[in-house]
Amino acid sequence: MDVLFTGGPLFGTGGTALLVRDGRILATGHDDVRELAGPGTEVVDLAGRLLLPGFQDAHVHAVLGGIELGQCDLSGTVDTTEYLRRIRAYADSHAGAPWIVGGGWSMESFAGGVPGKDLLDRVTGGRPAFLMNRDHHGAWVNSRALELAGITADTPDPADGRIDRGPGGEPAGGLQEGAMALVAALVPPVTAADRLAGLRRAQTLLHSLGVTAWQDALLCGSNGYPDVSDAYLTAAGDGSLVSRVAGALWWDRDLGAGQIPSLVERRERFTVGPLRSGTVKLMLDGVAENFTAAMTEPYRDGCGHPTANSGLSFLDPAALRGYVTSLDALGFQVHFHALGDRAVREALDAVAAARSTNGMRDTRPHLAHLQVVHPDDVPRFRRLGVTANLQALWAAHEPQMDELTIPFLDPALAARQYPFGDLWRAGARLAAGSDWPVSSPDPLLGVHVAVNRVHLGEDRPPFLPGQRLDLGTALRAYTSGSAFVNHSDDSGLLRAGHRADLVVLDRNPFAGPAGAIGGTRVALTYVGGERVYCSRDA
Repeated sequence: MDVLFTGGPLFGTGGTALLVRDGRILATGHDDVRELAGPGTEVVDLAGRLLLPGFQDAHVHAVLGGIELGQCDLSGTVDTTEYLRRIRAYADSHAGAPWIVGGGWSMESFAGGVPGKDLLDRVTGGRPAFLMNRDHHGAWVNSRALELAGITADTPDPADGRIDRGPGGEPAGGLQEGAMALVAALVPPVTAADRLAGLRRAQTLLHSLGVTAWQDALLCGSNGYPDVSDAYLTAAGDGSLVSRVAGALWWDRDLGAGQIPSLVERRERFTVGPLRSGTVKLMLDGVAENFTAAMTEPYRDGCGHPTANSGLSFLDPAALRGYVTSLDALGFQVHFHALGDRAVREALDAVAAARSTNGMRDTRPHLAHLQVVHPDDVPRFRRLGVTANLQALWAAHEPQMDELTIPFLDPALAARQYPFGDLWRAGARLAAGSDWPVSSPDPLLGVHVAVNRVHLGEDRPPFLPGQRLDLGTALRAYTSGSAFVNHSDDSGLLRAGHRADLVVLDRNPFAGPAGAIGGTRVALTYVGGERVYCSRDA
């Protein structure tokens, strides 16, 4: 059926009418488009509301987010009393489960960002517990879990992580980065049915938020991260995956270049229907809050003095250059987790090596997170054809930033955080993603922070306000910018011939104050011209 959208602004076109036919945009314009509609055309009156291309999330963990919605969910609060209430309630309602598993807690809830095993012991009834924090770079475990894993004061930290410790070196209850694997290996595996249900649950949620396509940043996991590829393969095969998905194949940091043939095989195996898996995800460092993000200057201690720690590089920089050059030559896109400015530089150096050897190929590398970028490296994004993949929701004052990050960063680094404006002014292409379930998957909340550098409804000063983006630029990052990253060249714009992946908002955010952007909601979502979401008020 044809669908005519009329009576409201079309983002990026200046038009007020758009006609969909056979799942694609037939035409955009004004009254001339209305004349193309046939007698059976469905008419959607925009009534002044904004019509956009569907949002595309360039860095999300959809299956993991969907799974966690069905586990012990600690997200949406920072109150430890509420954590314990939820954990006890989950334990009581899952009396037969051998482990208590879930996540979503925030480091700001605990002194120094370190949760205590004793607190968790009170509500878990002797069963082992493994609860990931909201950024998935740390886990909260209880005494029973530590006992089963054999973790004691004498257990050394793994090379890629840290066991949080109390007096005498006893494990405190927090496991950072690679140390999570010491317990994660014992947790009963999530079943294939659980993963498929998680994907379907996630797709429903993402559609309700206007997200019509995404890049899953962890398709085939290892190094303690799960493999969710079977859920995508099943859903792509049975037709329940109706969104376009770019799957990022995980680079195992323990295997080196010998894994490349298996990545080539996986690229072919996991390219089915709307699923394409031509990306390799390389995780270069950790996060600033636990002092594992790779920085060019050392972290400070609680008194403001430099320490001997400047974070972790999970991959040797020289070897990384060879890996990326080989992957680029095979036509893979590389998707970097690069949070600290040293990690960003190492990623850009690797892309530069690939460009030098292979030339400027259309592989569209991108760097996600970009918490700190050295000024010398900002112009390199444009020169190297590297997209800056922004998780804008993080660029605001909050306790995790103000209490666990800024006091421990070199002041020069602290002043360079989330430099969206600098990247844009230097000509970098911008994409955007949520990193859900690390943070909310709602694109409009991310756009709100990109524009305001303040969370919706919070009375705080803007965070480094010189790095703000204007509303149009932020929306393009979440539409055409992410479509570019996802190699989805027939989407992301309201253009004749493009896929009719569309979103109708409940208002026109350009007509209101910037401080109200995040209050905008999605009214209608279409994928390939078919409506997949309708709000109650649509």
